Amino acid sequence: MRRALRLTAALLAALTLAAGTPAAATPAPTAPQWTALSYASAPADNPLKGFMPFAGSYQTFPYSQEWFYLPVRDVMTGPKQFRWDALERQLNAIAARGHQAVFRFYLDYPGKPSGIPQYLLDQGLVTRPYPDFGNNGVSVSPDYSDPRLVTAIDDFITALGRRYDGDPRIGFLTLGLIGFWGEWHTWPYDGWTQPENWMPSTDILQRILDRFDSSFNKTRLLARYPSAQNKTLGIGYHDDSFAFETLPPTSWHFVQRLIDEGVTDKWQREPVGGELRPEIQSCLWDQPVTCSQYEDYPQSVAQTHASWLINHAAFAGTGYTGDEYFRALAAAKSLGYELTVTEAAVSRDRVAVRIANRGTAPFYYDWAPELAAVDSSGRIVKRWRTGWNLTGILPGQDPAELTARIDIRGLRAGSYDIVARVANPLPNGIPLRFANTSQDIHSGWLTLGTVTTR
Repeated sequence: MRRALRLTAALLAALTLAAGTPAAATPAPTAPQWTALSYASAPADNPLKGFMPFAGSYQTFPYSQEWFYLPVRDVMTGPKQFRWDALERQLNAIAARGHQAVFRFYLDYPGKPSGIPQYLLDQGLVTRPYPDFGNNGVSVSPDYSDPRLVTAIDDFITALGRRYDGDPRIGFLTLGLIGFWGEWHTWPYDGWTQPENWMPSTDILQRILDRFDSSFNKTRLLARYPSAQNKTLGIGYHDDSFAFETLPPTSWHFVQRLIDEGVTDKWQREPVGGELRPEIQSCLWDQPVTCSQYEDYPQSVAQTHASWLINHAAFAGTGYTGDEYFRALAAAKSLGYELTVTEAAVSRDRVAVRIANRGTAPFYYDWAPELAAVDSSGRIVKRWRTGWNLTGILPGQDPAELTARIDIRGLRAGSYDIVARVANPLPNGIPLRFANTSQDIHSGWLTLGTVTTR
C-alpha cells in the first residue's frame, strides 16, 4: 500500500510539472539593491532652523521663522477672558510669508508699557518700578506671589495651550511671562545683588512649569534656564546670550548650567534655541573678528546643539555683504538638523532609504514623509504614505534604515521617478529639503530612483 501511495504521489508531481505549475514555493524576495545618493549642502532656510529676524518681510538673508513678543494684556481682558486678535494678526502675517512663528508673552519688558492685564492692576496688584536697563519706570515688575496673578498665569497658559497647541503656524514657544523680558530673572533684584528678591518662589515656578508641560503636547516649548524644576519636563532651553555667555566654566553661562543640572543630553529630545547676543551680531563674521567680547561660535553650536537663533542684524538694512555674508550663511546652516539620504533602494513594490543627520540636532516634529511616482512629463500620478518618523535620527549615528511598501499597479506602461518629501503642515510653508544633489529635480521632492511598468 505504501509503495502504491508513493507511486501515486510521483505521478501527480509529474503531471503538475507537465502543466507548467512550479513544484516548489516561490523564492523569497532578493535583498534590496542599494544605490548611493550624492550629498549637497541643504539650504539655510530649511524649516524650523537657522537665523531668524524680528517679524517682517526681508530679502537680505534666507529664513524660515520669525520672532515676536506680545504683552499678556493684549489678549487677557479679565479672569478667564481672552481676545486673541493680536496674536492671530501676527501668526497670520507670518504664515502668509510661508514662515513659522517663534514668540513669547511677557508681563514686564524694560522700556515698554506694562504687559500686566489691566484688570489685575485695577484690582490693586502690587507692582515695583525700576530704573534698570533703560526702563526709567516705564514698565513695572509685578508681585509674582499674589494669588490673583498666579491664578491668572495658570488660566492664561491653559487657554493658550487649548487654542494653539499643535498649530502649524507656530514653530516654537518660549515660556516667557516671568521676570524682565519674560526671561525668568529679575537681576539685580535677586536677593544677592540687591536685598530684594522679586522672583516667584520655587513652588510657584514649579506650578507654572507644570502647567506649561501639561497644556502643550505638540508645540515644542523652551525655557530660559536649565533648572531642577524643569529638567525632567518636556521643555527645551533658549540661550539669549549666545556666543557671549554660553561656554563653560563660568557658573552662569548656559552650557555650565546644562552641566550643573545634568541635562547636557536633553537636546536629543527637546530643542535648544536662543538669540545671538545683540552686541556681537554685526561684528562676529568679520575676519578677523572685531567684537570686543565674544565666544567661539562653532564651539557654542557644538556644545549647545542649538537649532535656531534670533540674529536680526542679518536682516536689518542691507544685512551682511561680501565674505561676511557667506560666513554668516555657513553659520546659519550649521544650526539644527541636516538630513541626507545616503542610499536608496527602489523596486516595484518597496522603497527603502538610509537617512543620516549631518547637523548638530535632530528634527523635532513628527512631520509625515510621503512617496510619489512622477511620470515623464513631471506630473505626480500616485502617492503613498510611509509611516516614517524622522525625529529620532541623531547626528553622529549610523544612518537610519526606513522601508515602505508601494503599489504601482494601475500605472500606464512607462518609466517613473520615485520621489520623497516631508511636507510642511503649514499649507504654504517651506518644505523640508534633504541634503542631496537630487533634491528638487522635481520641485519640493527628493528623487530616489526609477521604476518601469510594462
